[in-house]
Amino acid sequence: MAQRSSNMHWSFDEVDLRLKRNMVEIYRNIDEIAKEYGCEGNYVVGANIAGFLKVAKAMMAQGIV
Repeated sequence: MAQRSSNMHWSFDEVDLRLKRNMVEIYRNIDEIAKEYGCEGNYVVGANIAGFLKVAKAMMAQGIV
C-alpha cells in the first residue's frame, strides 16, 4: 500500500525486509502488552488488548470517547 500511494517500486527483498521488521515490531508489542496485563506468553490476549488499545486511542483522538 505504501508503494502504491507514493508511486514507488520496491524490490522483493525490500518488501520482504519491511514485512519482517513489521512482524518483529508487532510480536514485541503483543508480548509486552501480554506481560503488562499478567498474561505472559498468551499472544492471543496480547493481540486482542493491543488492538483494543489502538482503536480506543484513535476514538479518543477523534473526540468520540
